[in-house]
Amino acid sequence: MMKYTLHTMASEHREAVMNIFNYYIENSMSAYRQEMLPLEAFDRFLKLTEKYPAYVAQAEDKSVMGFGFLSAHKDIVEFSHTAEFTCFLHPDNLGVGLGGAILTRLEGEAKKAGITNILASISSFNDRSLVFHEKHGFQQCGRFYAVGEKNGRRFDTIWMQKLLN
Repeated sequence: MMKYTLHTMASEHREAVMNIFNYYIENSMSAYRQEMLPLEAFDRFLKLTEKYPAYVAQAEDKSVMGFGFLSAHKDIVEFSHTAEFTCFLHPDNLGVGLGGAILTRLEGEAKKAGITNILASISSFNDRSLVFHEKHGFQQCGRFYAVGEKNGRRFDTIWMQKLLN
């Protein structure tokens, strides 16, 4: 695997992050959307992560290898100890430990902020993500059947949870 460093996600990462996210919109069931998103959609990611950690993994040549962030599960104080995890990697960087490194960094930041629960919503067609989350200590805690439809295929959303100690 290429050497990389984690950097706080910022406007300078807009195009690379959206290219990665749009790859998954276009080529998989991992990102729920059907239509590719414009660069301006990155502003929504920044808004979601205003109070939460968000990182990009950058290679030595400054290319973005992937990104991950935490965001509010419910944006009310009663749920302030719970966050949702989102992570997408450039397809060339799957299965090499990068997602785990991003998750580990986010978990460390979460603990410092008093977050004790991390949730992830995963498409039932995304076996690779289900295995990743299970490998990293998440457990399935819920499933909503046939709630989504993309490209004429209905899918379930599987919720996974990790309790932080």
